[in-house]
Amino acid sequence: MLKYSKVVGLAVFVFLFAMCNQKSKNEAESETILKGSLDITVDETIKPIVEDMVAVFEGTYYEAKIAIKPKSEAELINDLLNQKAKVVVTTRELTTEEKARFEKSKINPRVTPFATDAIAFVTNKGNNDTLIALKTVIDFLQGKSDSGIKGLVFDNPNSSTVRYMKDLAKVKELPSKNVFSFKTNDEVIKFVSENDGMIGVVGVNWLYQPSPNMLDIIKKINVMSVKGLNGDGYYNPTQNDLGEKKYPLARDLFIINCQGYTGLGMGFASFISGDIGQRIVLKSGLLPVRMPGRNLKIRSQIIKDKE
Repeated sequence: MLKYSKVVGLAVFVFLFAMCNQKSKNEAESETILKGSLDITVDETIKPIVEDMVAVFEGTYYEAKIAIKPKSEAELINDLLNQKAKVVVTTRELTTEEKARFEKSKINPRVTPFATDAIAFVTNKGNNDTLIALKTVIDFLQGKSDSGIKGLVFDNPNSSTVRYMKDLAKVKELPSKNVFSFKTNDEVIKFVSENDGMIGVVGVNWLYQPSPNMLDIIKKINVMSVKGLNGDGYYNPTQNDLGEKKYPLARDLFIINCQGYTGLGMGFASFISGDIGQRIVLKSGLLPVRMPGRNLKIRSQIIKDKE
């Protein structure tokens, strides 16, 4: 009887072991580079371009489902470092300290650049002056009262645009006077469109790809031409000026993948940095990392239409 019990116990153990292995196998096979589900945390200042990428990716690979979670840059990086987010799209690379934290956890982040974006200054249509020197903005951020700026409007105190401008001005905090902040780029644009003299600081992606409810509001603002710290020319956040490295507020976009295995994050990164993804970037008004090629068909003779 004891021998029989041991045999039964062994059989149950083998069965459960086989079931566990099968379950692990099924879980491993549930996600590949082209199928499965994935959450991507996205810097909210570049949400429109990522939405376009995801829509085309899911339309091409029907078994892939990607959920976009827009957050401020500070929240995004914090989630990534604490492993609450595995794949993020951001406007900067990891710092030396951040890389060291990943090395300590034996995680090797895969960083893929895919576009060049820009920070834009926008003003009300009623403002006839559409030119601004970057030094004027820096003077304002450094608290110099004679800067001549009535007020700056940001999207979020923790956003990438705020961090970028603070780094540029070499200040730890924004001035407490005449600086306004909201939650989204759309709110900044709307506020500027309704208030003369204010200058909004937004990701240019929101201007090139406005949501349907923002189309009429966009018509009420001007995108300002910016003079850099060196040189006398004023330039715009266009593909041409970004490509020629003339616009002084350009920034690169990256997808950072910390999944640690060959999953959907790797597939999506390959997609957006590949030919189709780069064409989407080009169409969006941003600058691709690599210009998509064009195929030309050369005919030996002209075929005349039959009369």
